[in-house]
Amino acid sequence: MTETDFPADRRTFTVAADYAGTRLDKWLSEEADGLTRSRLKALIEEGALSRNGAVFTDVSWKVREGETYLLIVPPIEPPEPAGEAIALDVFYEDADLIVINKPAGLVVHPGAGNWTGTLVNALIAHCGDSLSGVGGVARPGIVHRLDKETSGLLVAAKHDAAHRKLSKAFSVHDIDRIYDAVAIGAPRPAVGVIDAPLARSGGDRKKMAVVAEGSERPDQRRAVTHYRVTETFGRGRAKLSGDALASLIECRLETGRTHQIRVHLASIGCPLVGDPVYGRGPGLAGLRPGDAAADRALATLSGFRRQALHARVLGFAHPVSGEILRFEAPPPADMTALLAALKAL
Repeated sequence: MTETDFPADRRTFTVAADYAGTRLDKWLSEEADGLTRSRLKALIEEGALSRNGAVFTDVSWKVREGETYLLIVPPIEPPEPAGEAIALDVFYEDADLIVINKPAGLVVHPGAGNWTGTLVNALIAHCGDSLSGVGGVARPGIVHRLDKETSGLLVAAKHDAAHRKLSKAFSVHDIDRIYDAVAIGAPRPAVGVIDAPLARSGGDRKKMAVVAEGSERPDQRRAVTHYRVTETFGRGRAKLSGDALASLIECRLETGRTHQIRVHLASIGCPLVGDPVYGRGPGLAGLRPGDAAADRALATLSGFRRQALHARVLGFAHPVSGEILRFEAPPPADMTALLAALKAL
């Protein structure tokens, strides 16, 4: 089940001989994965169960061999988010929009497993009823998003007109977005463009993957990342002369797809440091303990529990005044410490 897809769950069950004579709600509790007996009892009494095409509400009925039942579990209704007093690092705010420097670890909007404690909850408390409703009940004001463990700049709209104009700017890529990424190794060439379409991974719907041009996948989307290596680390420790253990890469998004930078850099052999999904774990190939600098770097790497990605620059035309706005947020403390440890190698 995804954050935006809440279909009704239709389940059909047939009574086996071993269960004949068992109370209906007890039998169903053993057959219906993920539903408790009390939840099933409530669903049956609400008319969610049918037998032979007719609603059946007798929870104490003793089931008979061969009987077939249809249970319709109603769609999950995402609760309307409430305001929560969560501190925000506000970079800019006016009557039309708000720009936030999001910390790593903060989910942008409510969804499965994260109904509270999100940026939306914080924005509702901060902005009151002024947020745009275009994003729906669960996503008021949200024009774009950052992954939970990605830090950096994000804009939210305070009314529908601003939301529509900002959304259009994002859809036509008329937005200046620059990310700082700390990657394992260093790409060659040091400046380049990764133009590789992305689609959902066949083995895991939560992951994205590069797919071949012309694959005709219905979910395939063009994805383009412009990158530039701004610094390399640990060249003297790499296995091959001239190689680097890690690098700081400036990434400019031409498109904005889910996990785009993470997948693109991994696809050229340079996954982000700390990336639990597309990376190689916390270590750097070739870095071994034995001196103070290496030991500090290894300790810092082992404690870095997220992808090393920070949305540093966000620029766009103000949706009402047309003024060009540009904001820049320095990397957070954890990335600053990571870079300091790598520079000392």
